[in-house]
Amino acid sequence: MANEDKEKGCLTNCLTTRRQFLSISGGAIATATILLSGIPGFGTKKVEAVVSKYPRQKIGKLSALKQDAPVSFAYPSKDINNMLVKLGVPAGGGIGPNMDVVAFNPVCTHMGGPLAKAYNAKHKILGQCPFHQSTFDLTRHGMIVCGHATESLPQIQLEVEGDDIYATGVIGLVFGRSSNI
Repeated sequence: MANEDKEKGCLTNCLTTRRQFLSISGGAIATATILLSGIPGFGTKKVEAVVSKYPRQKIGKLSALKQDAPVSFAYPSKDINNMLVKLGVPAGGGIGPNMDVVAFNPVCTHMGGPLAKAYNAKHKILGQCPFHQSTFDLTRHGMIVCGHATESLPQIQLEVEGDDIYATGVIGLVFGRSSNI
């Protein structure tokens, strides 16, 4: 009987509740973080973003753009078609006096569905993708609004010089490529 009582006692007293576990493990993690941060050089290594270099290329003129009328251009290579559009509202990465001119690669990041003709001027989105209905917000760096895609559209970095618009880089990878060039 004594053994049974010990076993019962252990079964009832040796179990850790979720709250106890989180309290104990949280304290251990906090202690380890404090101790490790005191070691010279630990955790202080700077991590920098990898930025690919692309050629600067003239792709259009501000004065030639009409609001909500996308213009096609090739960049950074001749076989990658993109779209330049004046949205009429400020946008992330936008250029021009109203910060409303943006450019994107109009290929769905999920399975490569064509989006070039799917611009919705009322909502400033690109989509729905004909494959799985993904849509992308052009005012917010081409981020996914709905659908199966998990990545934003590749945004073309733009610069303006006078009336000339230049493409200078691509944020993201064009669908189906291991390199944009």
